[in-house]
Amino acid sequence: MAAMAAVPLGRAVTSAQTAPGAEAWVAPRTADGQPDLQGLWNNTTITPFERRAGQPGFITEEDAVAAERSAIERRAQANAPSMPRTELLPAGANTGSVNQFWFGPRYQIVGSRRSSLVIDPPDGRVPLRAEAEARRDYLVEHRTDTVENMSVYSRCITRGVPGTMFPQAYNNGYQILQIPGFVVIRAEMMHVRIIPLDAGSHIPKQIQGWMGDSRGHWDGDTLIVETTNFDAKGWISSNASAGRMHGVPQSDALKVVERFTRIDEDTINWQATIEDPDVYTAPWTVEVPFDRRPDYVIYEYACHEGNHAVQGVMGAERIVERRAAER
Repeated sequence: MAAMAAVPLGRAVTSAQTAPGAEAWVAPRTADGQPDLQGLWNNTTITPFERRAGQPGFITEEDAVAAERSAIERRAQANAPSMPRTELLPAGANTGSVNQFWFGPRYQIVGSRRSSLVIDPPDGRVPLRAEAEARRDYLVEHRTDTVENMSVYSRCITRGVPGTMFPQAYNNGYQILQIPGFVVIRAEMMHVRIIPLDAGSHIPKQIQGWMGDSRGHWDGDTLIVETTNFDAKGWISSNASAGRMHGVPQSDALKVVERFTRIDEDTINWQATIEDPDVYTAPWTVEVPFDRRPDYVIYEYACHEGNHAVQGVMGAERIVERRAAER
């Protein structure tokens, strides 16, 4: 994606996902007349969350093809058999991770060929306040000081809203179910969201939670979901694929407005506008296509049952501290 071609980008937050001829397509309806969003969907992509400084808003088709081909080649190389290491790594070295077999096949550029998932502001960059960046940096630097500084995802608590809907390295499956009065979103990574429709105002603001309080309604063929009543314990994204947004905290003033629009048989266009005046200087919007995958299988995400990260990280750091004190 190094070579870019500029394409005009207006201020309006609009989708560029619609395929030629899509104007004639009519969204199917459920038995009670709602636009039908049901099925299995996946939002895996290698499109960066934010745009690099100086990049145009869109890349050319040729560059998109080259980027996807390069990602496929890197995955094949990473999965190639290799000889096991026999030498010891130096102290403090990164031991690496599992090979690419265990990750999702990430080689897709979003259909719009945008150069970032953030579509507003027009520069594709989240308008972070300096104090929010400082807090993020503190949490990363001091993540081994106390459990509360560790990622809420590493602690198997939550990926939050909208973090649950952000694509990451694996487990990007979603199942949507509609029943009268509710839309249910089963995210492969940790959560089931049960969203009441036309349920009136939010619960009292003193009642807060990790996932907030969601209320949905239909605006034509678009499902709009507004979520408020967040506590101030979560992160806007516990997903490392979100780049510098990984670890940015949220406040109890956070409000998220999502828009789900099925634009053709195989695509839901998802947008989320995030407002949090304690963290950002202005609202910002991210857009991600969800592709229909009827053959996708969502397995149980049993995070706590096999999670030794917290004990391992905290225990190792205490050993380091004891050794330093003994010198």
